Amino acid sequence: MADTELQEQEAAEPIGKWSLSMAWWSLFSAMFWLYLSAASAAAYGPKTTVVGLILTIVSYGAVNAVLATYSLRTGNTVKSVSQLLFGRAGAVIASLLLAVTALYYGVFEGSVIAHTLQIQFGGDVKIWYAVCVAYAVPLAFGGVRDWLDRLNGFLLPFYVVGLVALVVFATVKQGYPTGWLSAAGPASPIPGWLGSYAIFMGVWVMMMFTMDFASMGRPADAGFHRRATFGPLFYACTFGVNGLIGIYIVTAFGKGGTEGGVVEAVLGSLGLVGVVLIVISQTRINTANYYLASSNFENVVRSVFGIDLPRIVWVVICGVAAFSLMLTDVLSYLLTAMAWQAVLIVAWVSVVLVRILLRRDWRSDAPTGDEPTLRPLAAAWFIASAVGVTLHQQTEFPGLSAAAPVVTFAVGAGLGWLLVSMDRSPAAGGTASREPLTTA
Repeated sequence: MADTELQEQEAAEPIGKWSLSMAWWSLFSAMFWLYLSAASAAAYGPKTTVVGLILTIVSYGAVNAVLATYSLRTGNTVKSVSQLLFGRAGAVIASLLLAVTALYYGVFEGSVIAHTLQIQFGGDVKIWYAVCVAYAVPLAFGGVRDWLDRLNGFLLPFYVVGLVALVVFATVKQGYPTGWLSAAGPASPIPGWLGSYAIFMGVWVMMMFTMDFASMGRPADAGFHRRATFGPLFYACTFGVNGLIGIYIVTAFGKGGTEGGVVEAVLGSLGLVGVVLIVISQTRINTANYYLASSNFENVVRSVFGIDLPRIVWVVICGVAAFSLMLTDVLSYLLTAMAWQAVLIVAWVSVVLVRILLRRDWRSDAPTGDEPTLRPLAAAWFIASAVGVTLHQQTEFPGLSAAAPVVTFAVGAGLGWLLVSMDRSPAAGGTASREPLTTA
């Protein structure tokens, strides 16, 4: 969240539960979720991918319920909780990590729209890149507090209807793909369900997204948001429904688990209606991507250089950056960059989660601005990140490389638990939260 919003948070009215829920559910409608499950099925088999999906839904729901409750009751964002736990430099690193990740997702989702329009209508894909950025950027000008909730609430039914039509027409055109969930996957150095789960850990940036969104909600709505907005229901739909549909349609059309395979399957099923479905789905999620990227880039530049620009300027800057990245061979390095970022984010989540669970009295969890450059907990974050990146990059033990996010979480949680347990001093920061409760 931008510093200007942080400074005005005490005066600003928190967002109502349905408005916040609709803004958050924009993240439900991404072709990326269909692609991710299809890619997992191609790598480990559909049967083990289903097990990975179940574990993902349960763990995402549980972790985000805790993080959402914490942010709803304290008002802490990724930046403020990082400043509290890791120090001022930690806050800058976390904000930069979130900003770059959100921008990369914006590039990915925008590229999906551009390639879809090129397949359907022809023309230079660079022109379609420009079109996608030009119409998406203004949608993020207002931010969550203004009208993104209404935009995404309006578009949500269209996406749901589109998903139903996608399954129906794929079946009508291609027939029912017998054995689409029972096919065996290729040989793997680790159990398929674990490899699949590790793939879904690659998008733990959702945990960071949760905190920035939840910080704008009302503490009184914590129960609703814990269950419906940020909890298991959302992930059952986002990963479960989208994931199964992704596996189904690429199997029906004989496509591989690639971005192009998903797009081709959607267009092969629905034609022009498929174009509309993809544009709606990617538009919904890109409003959140541009919002989070611009807000957190603003945080970083203001904290490091003291430059204060209107939020609209940062949205435009993110749009220009996204278009520039689209002009490169983005997929050749995007997946590697995202894998590194995923490890850093998993390490961050592990330490933050342990700290929140061990220090259940959150009344002092408000940064004062006089925190040191780095706190001891930053060591747990950095060490776990280094372990994860090393495991991911090494090639001698493929199993450890595939399981790098899981190992990263274990190392970060273990080191975090050790450091928090050793530190018996009061929690750093101010003396009051928005709601001084001691339970999650």
